[in-house]
Amino acid sequence: MAKSQGILSAGIVAAIRKRRPTIVNRDAAVSRGDIVIASYNIHKCVGTDGRFDPARTAQVITELGADIVALQEADQRFGERAGLLDLEHIRREAHLVSIPISPFSEKGHGWHGNVLLLREGAVSDVRQLNLPGVEPRGALVVDLDLKVGSLRVIAAHLGLLRHSRARQAETIMQVAADGGDRPTLLIGDLNEWRMGKRSSLKFLSPLFDASHATVASFPSRFPLFPLDRVLGNPHHLVTSVAVHDSPLARLASDHLPVKASIDLKAALKGGDEDGNAGLMGMEPA
Repeated sequence: MAKSQGILSAGIVAAIRKRRPTIVNRDAAVSRGDIVIASYNIHKCVGTDGRFDPARTAQVITELGADIVALQEADQRFGERAGLLDLEHIRREAHLVSIPISPFSEKGHGWHGNVLLLREGAVSDVRQLNLPGVEPRGALVVDLDLKVGSLRVIAAHLGLLRHSRARQAETIMQVAADGGDRPTLLIGDLNEWRMGKRSSLKFLSPLFDASHATVASFPSRFPLFPLDRVLGNPHHLVTSVAVHDSPLARLASDHLPVKASIDLKAALKGGDEDGNAGLMGMEPA
C-alpha cells in the first residue's frame, strides 16, 4: 500500500509540474502552415455542475478553433445510443463537419461514442474498429487527404482496466503499422496516466512515444492526470500540446480538451529525405 501511495504521489507531482505547457495558438499555427488538432471527452454533455447542456459543450468545441477534433462519449452509452450534440449547429458555428460512419443506431453520432470532426479535406477511408476488453470500446481509423498531404487519424477511447488497455493498444498498433508511409495520429481519451513500465501505453512503442508532451487534463476543475493524448508517428509530427483551460471548459465536462499543433509538411518531407517508406520504428512495407 505504501509503495502504491508513493507511485500515486509521484504521478500527481509530475502532473502538477506539467500544468503550464506551451499554449497552442491557432493563428500562429496557421501562419506556419501547421494543423491544429484537438481531443475532447465531452462526458455525454454533462458538466461538473451535474447539468446536461449540449449547447455549452458545442460552445467549448467552437472555442477550440481546431481543424480536426476527436470527441469521446458523444452518444448515449445504452438504450438508443442516441447522439447528444446538434451537429448542424457545430457545422455552422465551428465550421466542423462530422465524418460519416455507420452508428450503432439511427439516432447515433459516433462509434462507441467516438466522433471525428473535420474543417476541410477529403476522406479516403474510414474503418470502425472494435477494441478488445471487458467493456465495449472502439476506435475510428480515418485516412484523410488534406491540402498538405495524407494523414491517418486513429480516434480512440480506451478502457478503464489496465489489462484491457494493453490489449487495445496492441490492436491499435496493428492498424497503425499497416499505414505505410502515411503520418499517423493517435488521439483520444486513453485512460492512462502512468508512465514507464506500469503504463499500458508502453505497448504503443516504438510507433508512438506516450511520454511525449503529456499534459494534465483530468479532472477539469483541477487537472492532475494526463488521460487525454495526441500522439504522432513520426514522433516529430506533433510540435506542441496543451490543455484548453477556459472557464467554460472547466464547467462543461470532467475532462479538459487537449489541443496540439502538427507539422504535416515537415513529417512528409522528413520521410522523403530519409528514403524510408515505412513509419518510424517499422520496416518499409
